[in-house]
Amino acid sequence: MGDYEVFKEKVFQLTKIDLSCYKERQMKRRIDALITKAKITSYEAYIQVLKTNKDMLEEFVAYLTINVSEFYRNPEQWKLLEADIFPYLLKKFGNTIKVWSAACSTGDEPYTLVMVLSKFIPLNKIQIIATDIDKQVLEKAQLGIYDEKSLKGLPEEFKDKYFTKITDKKFQIKDEVKKCVKFSQHNLLKDKYPDRCDLIVCRNVMIYFTEEAKQVMYQKFNDALKKDGILFVGSTEQIISPATYSFSTYKSFFYKKE
Repeated sequence: MGDYEVFKEKVFQLTKIDLSCYKERQMKRRIDALITKAKITSYEAYIQVLKTNKDMLEEFVAYLTINVSEFYRNPEQWKLLEADIFPYLLKKFGNTIKVWSAACSTGDEPYTLVMVLSKFIPLNKIQIIATDIDKQVLEKAQLGIYDEKSLKGLPEEFKDKYFTKITDKKFQIKDEVKKCVKFSQHNLLKDKYPDRCDLIVCRNVMIYFTEEAKQVMYQKFNDALKKDGILFVGSTEQIISPATYSFSTYKSFFYKKE
């Protein structure tokens, strides 16, 4: 295949994705499989294709950014968000809380945030910032069409109220929910973070990064929150020594900025 280090540099120049921040064995294996599937024999040749073929470049970025998403993933955590976290945040910061769904994938997470928050405040008062590095998944998110499997964990009340059935197995999220979410492209490793957030949700993405990259991101998340704001992480992503980043454990998977 050739020199992977040189390949990483060329990928960064082309996409601003820093492959050095991802766990190397796992990522290299994925990339090698993609190159082999495209019947290309070297990293250098693959870079040349990526420079000239927009579709291949988009496929490459989509492949790198591992998109596994579903509504109401890990239901116990969403129940805790509803029973404890949102009441705490609304009491602390008022009804116009700023929520950022980072690495939002196909939109399941920010739309779920809107639905849960709608139990406390009217939809026209809800505005979620939702970002992802992958343009293709953001397009899917804005379209808002999901299959039955994505919705399997979602409480029926939300499914009935906020989705339109378009075929036996396809559902579309209603425009009133879509209007509450502002999607944009964002690279967690290099772009400026939103500021003065009350809640940041970043779940099931940190597991792909190196320890060094995680440390930088936890600090940036802390900087992006207001004092007493909350960071909500994935079920395999507890922060070891949260105090290092000026966080305290508020509940399992929820960290408060000190």
